[in-house]
Amino acid sequence: MSTPPYLTAAFYLFVDLPDYTARRQPLLDFCEQHHVKGMILLAREGINSTIAGAPEDVRAVLAYLRSDPKFAALQHKESWSDLPPFHRMKVRLKKEIVTMGVPGISPTIMAGTYVKPKDWNALISDPSVVLIDTRNDYEVELGTFEGAIDPKIKTFSELVQWVDQAKVLEEKTGKKPKVAMFCTGGIRCEKSTALMRTKGFDEVYHLEGGILKYLEEIPPEQSQWNGECFVFDDRVSVDHHLQRSGRQLCHNCRDPLPDGAMQSPEFEKGVSCPRCFSKCDEDHKRRARERQKQYELAKARRQLHIGAKIAPHK
Repeated sequence: MSTPPYLTAAFYLFVDLPDYTARRQPLLDFCEQHHVKGMILLAREGINSTIAGAPEDVRAVLAYLRSDPKFAALQHKESWSDLPPFHRMKVRLKKEIVTMGVPGISPTIMAGTYVKPKDWNALISDPSVVLIDTRNDYEVELGTFEGAIDPKIKTFSELVQWVDQAKVLEEKTGKKPKVAMFCTGGIRCEKSTALMRTKGFDEVYHLEGGILKYLEEIPPEQSQWNGECFVFDDRVSVDHHLQRSGRQLCHNCRDPLPDGAMQSPEFEKGVSCPRCFSKCDEDHKRRARERQKQYELAKARRQLHIGAKIAPHK
């Protein structure tokens, strides 16, 4: 079987970038010169990205980044696709490369203890460990680790309030529990474990490389993962072999369609799904129908519709 033509590279690095605004244009220019598509976020605290293209072009971008001493330690994860996962290249400037909204959280000096995928099963099998899925509710719905707690958050920043209120994290016999946290690619756990340490949790662990690294390294027969893993590109979600699962997004709310959604009277392609139907007024739906119409026309002409969206690494 031949290798699919499109290489996707996901990467992030927490590193102090006082000149991050000046880095935007040269990085965008280099990516465009190599026909690489995707999203790169730059902030004072570092870089966060998922990009895709021909293998030699993606690796040229990675080499370009690592030639800078600031990014010499950059690591990435790879996956392959028969279709281009992204259609445009963007480099955006942000306050945070993953938004938590808590000043003073520094993963470079405060993050929890990394646990490699090969050691993760043993850790989460310990009954004294509180296992927390730090992802959004629609991600958890598709799949999670056995025994994991779902905080039922809509956005990552909501995790802060959940941590303060969660009874499962309360002290017992005068000691805070041992905590293990995980997310898609590892970046959210860098911040969430740093948050836990600021709140007095001494034993805090997170899955190095995230769910995607675990699925890459751990055979299905040894796995404690159940279901699919949501990914932030056109694949939507992947199975344990990191292959596209066939799930689709609602092009209105950008959440994955729940099982049976397309048979619901609340589903209209590009306009609404059962998750967002009640949140959309008629004016919104009218504009969404027009957008979908333009998208279909552009697709028929094999052109990129201006409304196409992409997202960074999580």
